[in-house]
Amino acid sequence: MTLATPTHDYRRSDYRVPSRPLAGLDALVNGFVGKYQRRAKVLESLKADAEKIVAQEREWKEMSDAVLQKRLLDFRAEIRRGGTRAEQNVLPALAAIREAADRKLGLRPFPVQLMGALALHRGYLAEMATGEGKTLTAGLAAVLAGWTKHPCHVVTVNDYLVQRDAEWLEPLYHFCGVRVGFVAFWMGPPERIKNYGCDVTYVTSKELLADFLRDRLHLGKMQNPTRRLIRRMLAPDLTIQDGMVLRGLHTAIVDEADSVLIDEAVTPLIISASHKNESLCEAARLAQEMIGILKPETDYRTNPRYKEIELTKAGLQKMVEQAAHLPGMWRGHDRRLELVIQALVAREFFHRDQQYIVEGDKIVIVDEFTGRPMPQRSWREGMHQAVEAKENLPISDPTETIARLSFQRFFKCFHKLSGMTGTAREAADELWQVYGLAMVSIPPNKPCIRQQLPDQFFLDEKSKWQAIITEIEKVHATGRPILVGTRSVLASERLGQWLEQRGLEAKILNATRLAEEAETIALAGERGRITIATNMAGRGTDIKLGSGVAELGGLHVIASERHESGRVDRQLFGRAARQGDAGSAQGFVSAEDELLGKFLSKPMRKVLIEAWRRNVPAKAKIATSAINSAQRHAQSLAFKQRKSILRSDVWLDEALSFTGGDTI
Repeated sequence: MTLATPTHDYRRSDYRVPSRPLAGLDALVNGFVGKYQRRAKVLESLKADAEKIVAQEREWKEMSDAVLQKRLLDFRAEIRRGGTRAEQNVLPALAAIREAADRKLGLRPFPVQLMGALALHRGYLAEMATGEGKTLTAGLAAVLAGWTKHPCHVVTVNDYLVQRDAEWLEPLYHFCGVRVGFVAFWMGPPERIKNYGCDVTYVTSKELLADFLRDRLHLGKMQNPTRRLIRRMLAPDLTIQDGMVLRGLHTAIVDEADSVLIDEAVTPLIISASHKNESLCEAARLAQEMIGILKPETDYRTNPRYKEIELTKAGLQKMVEQAAHLPGMWRGHDRRLELVIQALVAREFFHRDQQYIVEGDKIVIVDEFTGRPMPQRSWREGMHQAVEAKENLPISDPTETIARLSFQRFFKCFHKLSGMTGTAREAADELWQVYGLAMVSIPPNKPCIRQQLPDQFFLDEKSKWQAIITEIEKVHATGRPILVGTRSVLASERLGQWLEQRGLEAKILNATRLAEEAETIALAGERGRITIATNMAGRGTDIKLGSGVAELGGLHVIASERHESGRVDRQLFGRAARQGDAGSAQGFVSAEDELLGKFLSKPMRKVLIEAWRRNVPAKAKIATSAINSAQRHAQSLAFKQRKSILRSDVWLDEALSFTGGDTI
């Protein structure tokens, strides 16, 4: 039995109650406040403070390890006490941590990294270019947060980075008197409790939110600490907090913040429980058999942008005829239509090695933004069963929702929130309006000299892939390493096969080859190396150039298809020319790409195709305009989805408040 003081018990479930989203004139005024918070003077202040820290370098260099560590522990005690004196100690403390980083990691933080750490400590979102050392920057700020003894969570995009960053920075944390741990999807409750109990915990947003929801489900009606205290007084042997894994929410430092707070926030996180429903499983199979006779355009029409299917009169008539020989549930028009459309959606919009992979007899969802498998996730409302039926796999039991929360609302529960990313500029307004995060752009340590080549445009995919292979052969002949970014597992595997047929060896990194990730990335900058990777390679990885590669021109990055968000393109291109290195990047686009097919208006698509067929002089400008237009439409749709989720949060909040339920 775990004994806890009332204060300790209160902190186990402590979080900040998020404010309601602003609207109308309030939101407009708040937007001006956000612009003021991003003013140039903020950057000037960070630069001046970083210079003060660097000016102390000689003083700390002359200390022995023992004296340096004692001083660090003195700073820990001062910052733990809080108040004005704690803030006065931040600059000298960072100077000491900087020296510790040099001795324990072999890296002395640059002034721009100190600026980033100060920005994080002060609650800003720091935009730092790819390769500028964001991992170490977060570590500096996390030491300060860990010293307060409040829970500090460093949130990043995948379990690989969670483990890598925690283990790499552990010597620095240990020397500074900070306990560090990490939580990954494979860990059970005992390991989670141990690692969340550390001063600093590295974790993905999905695991952290899922654990938060599970803790709330465990507490049930005892989420209010006063209720728990009264219950404990009445029943001293009852320890309600046993079984919880978190120790509260206080500080979050979000790495790759645009991915975590914007891209992944399009859908809420849902905790669900499976339940037997044999009739639904059988219906999923029957629906797949029924749609075998339906033909596109003749029997149904598709809307790729919204993933919608509409049956024509001919299609509806065929379904009526088919249903005449089926069980009673198929006689009802609405239920029959729902099952048939769901089966068609699974066939038309959910593709193997793109939205999912098959492992054994299981469907494993692939994260759209990171390219990583999510073995513990499933689609809702029968869609998972529809995809399983399409692949002729055993049908799993459907699930029902028992807890739900959006990432937007969850991250507003932290008392102190900050973040960093290489691409925040486009989302600065949304990050401020939703999370209260003001963005500050930290300059690079060395000027970026990347050669950004103009996009190459083609009318069809076949021509595009032929051009990509030709480009790879040309650049490979010079000895330069090449990174090719693809949007799907299928595209990465196909390109690998095509290159093999040309006698070129390529390393492939995708959702089916995670075991090779560390080695693949470590060697991607070596002379003559060809690496093909899905989106995962564009997040949190640092490709270092091999010997003599910089003189050849550095890493060459090829985007085989533009993404729905221009920020993801920038992340991929940012793999080249890190820290002032040489490098180049280029995008290849076809009129048949998913982005243009889903999000470009039909009139503009027609103009684009005609311009290239007739070889008009302004065809390159028209293609660029088309890509930008498609990305704007895609991002606008995603923004509307996120706003819809926020509205759902407000509706649930009001509904639960009315019924007397617990809300967040």
